[in-house]
Amino acid sequence: MEASRRFDLALFGATGFTGGLTARYLAAQLPAGARWAIVGRNRAKLEAVAAELAAIESAAAAPEILIADAADPSALAEVAAATRVVATTVGPYALYGGPLVAACAAAGTDYCDLTGEPEFVDRTWLEHHGTAERSGARLVHCCGFDSIPHDLGAYFTVKQLPEGVPLTVNGYVNTHAQFSGGTFHSAVNGFARARETIAAAKARRRAEPRDPARRIHAAPPRLRRVPEAGGWAAPLPTIDGSVIRRSAAAVPRYGPEFTYGHNLVAHNPATIPALALGVGAVALLAPLPPTRKLLLKLKDPGEGPDEATRERSWFKLTFVGEGGGERVVTEVTGGDPGYTETSKMLAESALCLAFDELPETAGQLTTVAAMGEMLLARVEKAGITFRKR
Repeated sequence: MEASRRFDLALFGATGFTGGLTARYLAAQLPAGARWAIVGRNRAKLEAVAAELAAIESAAAAPEILIADAADPSALAEVAAATRVVATTVGPYALYGGPLVAACAAAGTDYCDLTGEPEFVDRTWLEHHGTAERSGARLVHCCGFDSIPHDLGAYFTVKQLPEGVPLTVNGYVNTHAQFSGGTFHSAVNGFARARETIAAAKARRRAEPRDPARRIHAAPPRLRRVPEAGGWAAPLPTIDGSVIRRSAAAVPRYGPEFTYGHNLVAHNPATIPALALGVGAVALLAPLPPTRKLLLKLKDPGEGPDEATRERSWFKLTFVGEGGGERVVTEVTGGDPGYTETSKMLAESALCLAFDELPETAGQLTTVAAMGEMLLARVEKAGITFRKR
């Protein structure tokens, strides 16, 4: 990508809660001489963020301010053409994210976001993967808790197993945290768009090429006790499982045949039906405009918990991998997943795309396929722990 571009990195959404955390992290971590910008439609709010950053990180390079609306293709095209990497926290992405992805794909600009919305990920692959391959852009979705610790955790586990043999990995998710308002709004809107989500997934399956020499599977869903994870496991139908399987399809190290299952951990099995009923109720209410409006009022996407609450939050992912006669158990652990660690992971993804020596890839990619070892090293250095038991 041209070194002559005006900025190394531009951040959309810095006036929101998670975007503000991301901006503060970037201000502290950007290398000397880095050129960056914060982007949005409200100059006064952006100037307030810039002033706050200057007060907190007085030695950091001040971000420039760029004005662009998420629905203005010409303004987005100007931003994309001016920078090497764009990071965005502006969701729900299915409603607001498409024009920015299109601008980055056309300009050959690397892109990363926090989406966990399957419809958005599949639709952008259908609409922009080919353009990005031709322009050289790397479009990397799911760069927060969805799905970096899961994707890198499965990759870390695979590396502990023999090469060139069929492998099976199961992941188990255990958290104590408040998830972001943005995640909640994305989930509600995702349930409201269930038909569009299914249609996008089917269209991608028909269009996406597959390697006939390798086979990738989802593990059969089942409820069971898993001593290694410290509780009962039930299938967790988030985007993380599909991201991991797409990484496996793109990276030969996962072996000629790879199976992955993604699961929630509950210490009491009685809580699993209650969780399922709660999710089911949201799924039934979200498609109806009046009840969807009420659901969306439950949590503001621009607000988040105070620092003390975030300090008490944590996540632990356990992976059990088998293959070639060997069995390994690994763990990925970190702090507050919905805000603190998510903003850190998005920032490190943007920094990785902007400044690290990465494989020559292009198109829509998973975090492992795009950044692999470099991103793993970055998030470990940032305080997220990966270990083999």
